[in-house]
Amino acid sequence: MTIEYDEKGKIFTDIVSKVAIQATIQTTTHLLRGQLHVRKDQRIKDELDINENFLALTEVSVLGADGQTLFQAPFLAVRRSQIVWVIPDQDKRQEKNS
Repeated sequence: MTIEYDEKGKIFTDIVSKVAIQATIQTTTHLLRGQLHVRKDQRIKDELDINENFLALTEVSVLGADGQTLFQAPFLAVRRSQIVWVIPDQDKRQEKNS
């Protein structure tokens, strides 16, 4: 890890701070529930638009078409091209309360 300072004393590092957002992700074959990690100053859409092949999820449950949990994992890398839609679980709760 490198730490650099500018002339005013501002610190710059290689560490990227992210916020974990509980989300539901539909892929072409499965429904995923887990934590999606987004930079503090960005939206979920910004994270999805990053030009990388995989999206990292943590604390993931993979559900089959029948809604049953197929397996759980502390980490899962999902190929971005397989994602159909993403919804933050907080937004789902707001819809139910409306």
